[in-house]
Amino acid sequence: MKRVLFTLATALLAAGGELRFALHQEPKTMDPLLMADQSAEAIRYLTEGVLIRINRLTQKPEPELAASWKAAKDGTKITFQLRQGVKFPDGSPFTSEDVVATFRHLLDPALHSPVADTFKTEKGAVKVSAQGPLTAIAEFPAPTASIESIFDQVAIGSAKAAQRPAPGLGPFLVAERKSGVSILLKRNPSYWKHPLPLVDSIRIDIEQNRDLELLRFRRGEIQLIDKLTPDLYERLAADAPGTAVDAGPTLDSEFLWFNQAKRAPISEHAKEWFRSAAFRRAVSQAIQRADLCRVVYRGHATPAAGPVAPSNKLWFKQEMSPEAFDPAAAAKLLAGDGFRFENGVLRDRSGTVVEFSIVTNAGNKARERMAAMIQEDLAKLGIKINMVTLDFPSLIERITRTLNYEACLLGLVNVNPDPTELMNVLLSSASNHPWNPSEKTPETAWEAEIDRLMLAQAATADYRARKKNFDRVQEILREQEPVIYLLHPNALSAVSKQVTGVKPTTFFPHTFWDAEHLTTTAKPAGGG
Repeated sequence: MKRVLFTLATALLAAGGELRFALHQEPKTMDPLLMADQSAEAIRYLTEGVLIRINRLTQKPEPELAASWKAAKDGTKITFQLRQGVKFPDGSPFTSEDVVATFRHLLDPALHSPVADTFKTEKGAVKVSAQGPLTAIAEFPAPTASIESIFDQVAIGSAKAAQRPAPGLGPFLVAERKSGVSILLKRNPSYWKHPLPLVDSIRIDIEQNRDLELLRFRRGEIQLIDKLTPDLYERLAADAPGTAVDAGPTLDSEFLWFNQAKRAPISEHAKEWFRSAAFRRAVSQAIQRADLCRVVYRGHATPAAGPVAPSNKLWFKQEMSPEAFDPAAAAKLLAGDGFRFENGVLRDRSGTVVEFSIVTNAGNKARERMAAMIQEDLAKLGIKINMVTLDFPSLIERITRTLNYEACLLGLVNVNPDPTELMNVLLSSASNHPWNPSEKTPETAWEAEIDRLMLAQAATADYRARKKNFDRVQEILREQEPVIYLLHPNALSAVSKQVTGVKPTTFFPHTFWDAEHLTTTAKPAGGG
């Protein structure tokens, strides 16, 4: 006990100051129930409170706004005992009414929350009710797997708030936002873990230029880089030993997909190519994944066999291996589907030259280099690729709303190793379903089968039954290749010696997941 008190006292003596780091893109939204991009997730993580938090280091659920909980053995019900004395920044008490109101809003079809899919089963959605001011009960119409962990995703808001979003129950509050420039977070004086957080503020710059971000880190203007590119990691590791950290393989994935939406404003020829499993598999076989890992990631990545990384021991299908680089097999698949190679050019059965564009986010050098290498690989099949880089908001607008694109190279950040994390990506009705978002009904038999299997695995607590269903999902994704999974990157970050308490992890956020306990010697810019 004396040691614990001494450690806390030492931390308090070091408290104050301003932690500074950068996000690479402007958050698309500040509404915590609509956040889907990584920048928005970072803000949600720092400013919002959840009932149960998954510890990013241990990957075990820990009590947060719920002081305790009890889950039914069959996974159909979980009862939360809420903390007493917790208050919102406006002074109103946190009660079960806030939990009920949050889930009512979350599940409103008009909201189109990407988080809502996690709380739906084939028999319906969760129902949340209050039993007194400090007891909330969530009941599912069918058994639900990993029932505790899914509540890490839901920011609990105030039922009495006059507008949404309103200041939340997290350690920090948004004090200032300069669009495209910076976001300033200040310590939440009402935070229930008083005297945390230890720093007075966090200044988050919007910085797309990774080289400039590293330069500012070297100058001491920022103290953390949550995700380093491999080349910058190697440079920093050589120049400043001890500040560059490789925490190991992540659950994240980098992938390519084709736009299969019938309503997309692209050519009918392209739609026909992209909806062909043979075409998609041929493209997959023509890409040298090992080279992407070696050249682009300097060896700090692993070729991908599907959406699940080999480091995810519980859910990775061990019999699966990455698609082998086999241009001859790819050419054979294309020929069998009516394509022909003439004078260095690939044509479809109508004689149309196969040419399309791949969009990705500007400023991400790793993706730009991967795209260039994929362009070279596919040129050997006679396919002409045009590269288009867009600022992140424009990219998200295209792939989720206007659907005005042909193919996209992007990545997915996975925090929870459980398959439920992929519900809002793999369900055909999901707004984040990459190749054909928000389908009213599955447009293909194999998508319908994925829906059935994902809902079935989420509706039981039996690991063996879940594993069997999810293994089959991985097999279908490999057979159909609606998404061409390329690689799983390592968690590369930078930590300044000005900051203490950082425990880098392979799960997002890699460096600031425990921000309330971090201390820094840095002071606010322009002030003492």
